[in-house]
Amino acid sequence: MRIISLNANGIRAAARKGFFDWLSEQDADVVCIQETKAQVHQLTDPVFHPEGYHCYYHDAQRPGYSGTALYCRIQPDKLHPGIGWDVMDVEGRWLRADFGSLSVISLYLQSGSSKEERQQIKFRSMDYLEEHLRNLSGDGRDYLICGDWNIAHRKIDLKNWRGNQKNSGFLPEERAWMSELFGDWGWVDAFRSVDPREEQYTWWSNRGRAWDNNTGWRIDYQVATPGLGKAARSASIYKDQRFSDHAPLIMDYDFAIEPGGTSA
Repeated sequence: MRIISLNANGIRAAARKGFFDWLSEQDADVVCIQETKAQVHQLTDPVFHPEGYHCYYHDAQRPGYSGTALYCRIQPDKLHPGIGWDVMDVEGRWLRADFGSLSVISLYLQSGSSKEERQQIKFRSMDYLEEHLRNLSGDGRDYLICGDWNIAHRKIDLKNWRGNQKNSGFLPEERAWMSELFGDWGWVDAFRSVDPREEQYTWWSNRGRAWDNNTGWRIDYQVATPGLGKAARSASIYKDQRFSDHAPLIMDYDFAIEPGGTSA
């Protein structure tokens, strides 16, 4: 099972930069997109509904903002647009597809970097997600939550960790929350289960020469329940082309989504 996750920073902009041409060669089973920045009525061009996929978009109410998408080789048994909480749902930040006993989710957690008000909303979402993620991890299903979590967990996950300890995305409270996620709450950082190396980043600021100097952050994750986490076999961050200020995170699992809605 191959899963790709990308914060597109505008799905139309990513298309112009060749994202869909690249995607057609990746043989992905599910593609999780964040920050589509478009309403579905603006995506009538066939490029936004790639051949061989069932395509689903969950838009933000505010035009040109946020939004998530899922492209699925096999039609899901059920689709859940939204998490059931307005703070997340009006911005289209959670889109879940169920395949048998497996659920794949595209998540776009808020950034708090623009102003303190947004950081407080981010903290509220983290509080809400704590209970929700605890419940999911214990309900017996296999889950994979892919997306932009807007938090670098450890020092290894960003180049300039010393200078960012008071900045959104690397605050002590955020890092502690991620440690709980990968600790008592029972979830697995699937990428780190197969790749412990330094300087494996998924996002680079457009300011300065962050890309040229690899002054990046790893804020895009594939977060799995333990059984699925153990099935992770390989991971890569694609950087040969730039479709966004984020890079696609590609992971392969020893797990199959079977036709007819069953998974094994």
